[in-house]
Amino acid sequence: MIAHIGIGITIDNPWAMLFAMVIMHAIADFPLQGAFLAQGKNRHLTHSEFQGEEPRALWLYCLSAHSLIQAGGVWLVTGNAMIAAVEFTVHWILDYAKCENWTNFHFDQLAHLLCKVAYVVYLSSLVP
Repeated sequence: MIAHIGIGITIDNPWAMLFAMVIMHAIADFPLQGAFLAQGKNRHLTHSEFQGEEPRALWLYCLSAHSLIQAGGVWLVTGNAMIAAVEFTVHWILDYAKCENWTNFHFDQLAHLLCKVAYVVYLSSLVP
């Protein structure tokens, strides 16, 4: 049985799904994030290109918006709202940790990619 989910990616080909999620991650983490969200999600920044608002006042909105974009990408690929909600939460926590300097860029990216692997493993386990 072929389980069709998301944008036509099937879970019977987990490598294709993983590749699609990695592509979506790259699109959402770089061009779709943009300077406004990338800088605004860090509550410790003090310089402002934010129309008179300091990033400290906007960080929660920017971090949440970026995490929602990531979750939307996962939802598009997997067709699974629960996994998208998990992605929103985990992405938010990982990026918050990076902005707090608890982790660095390399750990952050590796952790995001390992999440995508975990989603594919989980979805593969659901198919008989």
